[in-house]
Amino acid sequence: MTKEPLFLEPAFQEKIWGGNKLANEFGYEIPSEHTGECWAISAHLHGPATISNGKFKGIKLNELWDSHREVFGNAKGDVFPLLTKILDAQTALSVQVHPDDKYAWEHEKELGKTECWYVISADEDSEMIYGHHAKSREELANLIETEQWDKLLRHVPVKAGDFLYVPSGTIHAIGKGVMVLETQQSSDTTYRVYDFDRVDEKTGQKRELHIQQSIDVTNVPHKDPELNIEVDKVGDGTLTTFVQTDFFSVYKLELAGGQSTGMRIKAPYTLFSVLDGQGELVIEDDKYPLKKGVHFILPFDVKKWQFRGNLTLIISEPGEKA
Repeated sequence: MTKEPLFLEPAFQEKIWGGNKLANEFGYEIPSEHTGECWAISAHLHGPATISNGKFKGIKLNELWDSHREVFGNAKGDVFPLLTKILDAQTALSVQVHPDDKYAWEHEKELGKTECWYVISADEDSEMIYGHHAKSREELANLIETEQWDKLLRHVPVKAGDFLYVPSGTIHAIGKGVMVLETQQSSDTTYRVYDFDRVDEKTGQKRELHIQQSIDVTNVPHKDPELNIEVDKVGDGTLTTFVQTDFFSVYKLELAGGQSTGMRIKAPYTLFSVLDGQGELVIEDDKYPLKKGVHFILPFDVKKWQFRGNLTLIISEPGEKA
């Protein structure tokens, strides 16, 4: 067992829509000027993060999950259930939709993908595609097949600090100039509805679309999920509860000097991403420096902790379905 945090070295994904903000804003060493995703806390085989400290240093998170489940409170499940990303959309992502667990397992042999976004930064007049206007699946299919995107797609303005919950079956696209922290089920299944007729410079081809799968899995009609966002004081800090679902719960902790105390209540382990500031994590008599861009997990054996300094963190924990 370990009473120390598991700090992580992220994996990075190059994307047709990616840029260089992950280097400029967070200081990461990225593979190219078209880096779209930092897989910060990931045990997915397409981009596992690596433990960077302690007795498990050098081990991939998926390997730790498989070989030392006691670190995670002997949590059940074949795969580590959550994936934390930072996405840099230099241009808009494809219009896409993700399947639920049942469809994903039947067709892709992996988890479905419910996700959520915390907007880290956004250019002026930025927007997301979030939902659609079709009233029936027949209308949805017709609007997709006839490419009536202006009639089909729902556009939502966004700014830094916004939070959007994206259940499986929600048509969506992160817009140009937006950077988000994404908390999601550990899945890499995406069905593209529309990709703005872009051509991938590497292949000279348009990227594959998944029209029938998209029609199959999209929720019709679209309904915005109801969020009960709560704000509480925790020591000298402020804790915002964004969402609590069967898949995950997501919070934001803001600390402007002083200290904030945390304590595990239900989840056997907790995920943390430092989005701004610097300070330290205190566990018993041990102190760990924190700065913008650091990601870590507090394992099962860590029951209480403190944060000190000036910090903004996004925190997540697995839900009952995880």
